[in-house]
Parts: sequence; structure tokens; C-alpha cells
Amino acid sequence: MQRARYFAVLLICIGLLCACAKRVPQPRHQPNASAKTSNSITIKGSDTMVLLGQWWAENYQQAHPQLIVQVNGGGSGTGIAALLNGTTDITQSSRPLRDSERSEFRAKYNHELIELKVALDGLGIYVHESNPLNELTLAQVREIYAGRITDWQNVGGSPGKILLYSRENNSGTYEFFKEHVLEKEDFTPRTQTLSGNAAVINAVSQDISGIGYGGVAFAKGVKTLAIKRDSQSPAIPPLFEYVTSGAYPISRFLYWYLPNEPTGEVKKLVDWVLSQAGQNALKEIGFFPIGQTEHVATSN
Repeated sequence: MQRARYFAVLLICIGLLCACAKRVPQPRHQPNASAKTSNSITIKGSDTMVLLGQWWAENYQQAHPQLIVQVNGGGSGTGIAALLNGTTDITQSSRPLRDSERSEFRAKYNHELIELKVALDGLGIYVHESNPLNELTLAQVREIYAGRITDWQNVGGSPGKILLYSRENNSGTYEFFKEHVLEKEDFTPRTQTLSGNAAVINAVSQDISGIGYGGVAFAKGVKTLAIKRDSQSPAIPPLFEYVTSGAYPISRFLYWYLPNEPTGEVKKLVDWVLSQAGQNALKEIGFFPIGQTEHVATSN
């Protein structure tokens, strides 16, 4: 009898525990630990634009100390991949997106991405500071990088083999140069590819026979050549007035891409970048404000 009462009480307790367990609320799905918080903005992409993005971030954060803006490079291709994968708030790109990339985004998210022109850049042609050459035509630059001109004396320099340095093919600068300077020809296999503007600058600064290209903002310790559209045109250096007017033959827009219409802290940052305050000091770091420059083409 005693044992029967014991088992009866045990069964009741088990029943009560099961009932309580059913009423315990189940934990909801937690967001990914890397998901953006309301006081952080992630910017990824163009190596050329890292300096620009960091300058904007540092200046903006002075007035908004509660905000964290993280700027990462790796190349325009890296930033565009992050945009397509939904792992960045803003992509920096030194080239416009291809139609295939826009289509991929549209198919994945069922809406259009947002494109913003945020700055102008002059693409500089670098040589060693001791190189006596001061100018080249666009055609000469093309012939050099296509491998048909291999000696400096063939373009008015001192005799000696030309050693070529280029950005890697994940770079928007590489793609822009190939399309608008090489006119979609391939680079000669003799071209050494390097992963960033700083690496190209460093190589050319130490190589008396070297030539490279990249944003003029990075041109420290090298000579930047004036460029002629053709043999009959004046040689134009990549200075403010010539880049903004479109007179310099290798000028381009720099872009921000966003996955949605900006809101909240992202919108505030975008508005400031495009404001007079955000644009005015670009010259201090070697870039140029967009201003009224819609006539500047990227297909010079």
C-alpha cells in the first residue's frame, strides 16, 4: 500500500514537471554576433579609397563620438562581393559596377542598389624621381603596358629596359586602366602585379627603370607624369583644375554603393560626405570634390 502511494505521488510530480516544461518560452533566434549595431557603420572596398574613407570617418566621428565607422580595403572587387553578400553597409569602388553585378544584386534582393558619386580622382602615371622623362601620350602608355615599347629611349627617356608595375585584377583601378588606357587590351605578361597603391608606389620609388599607375593621392616619393591625349595635344598634369574640368585625360569618379536607401546613421554620414563640409577638404589628401562636374567622363 505504501509503495503504491509512493508511485502515485511520483507520477503526479512527473506530470507537473512536464506541464511546466511545455509552458517555458523557447528562446528566439538570436541575430548574428557580427550584425551591425545602431552606432556602427561598416565600409569596405577600394584600396584607392581607403585613405579617403578613413579621412571622412575620422572627421565625421569627431562630431559624432558615439558612432564607430570601420573602413576596410582589399579592392573594389572585395567591396562589391561584400555588397552582394550583405556584409557591408557601404561599398567603396573606384569603378562603376558592371551590368552583371547589378543584375546579380537585383535577382538576390529584388530591388536596385544605390549608386552615389562621392569624389573625383586623377589616375597618375608614376616613374622614378630620377627619370628625366616628364610626359607621355596616352598611346605611349598603352604601348608600354601592352609590351610593344620596352625601352625608355623609345619614348624620349634614357636608354634602359622599362619595368612595369600594376595593380592586381581585383582592383577597380586595374579595370579602369585596362578599359580606358589599354582600350581593353591585355597587359604584357612582363607586368608585375602588386596588391595596393602603396605597393606600386614603393616599387617604383626604388626602381629607376620602373613605371606604375594609381591614384594621385598616393604619389609620394615618385614623379607623376603629365599626360597628352595625343601627340598634338598639350601635356596635362593631374592637378585640381585639370582633373575637375576634365582636361586631364585619365580622370574618373569614385563611388559609394549602398544596398538600400540610406536611413539612420548611414544617411547622416552620406549627407555629410556629399555636403560642402565633406567635399571641401578632399584636396588636402589628393582627391577632388565632385562639385558641378557631371561633364567629366570616365571614358576619356
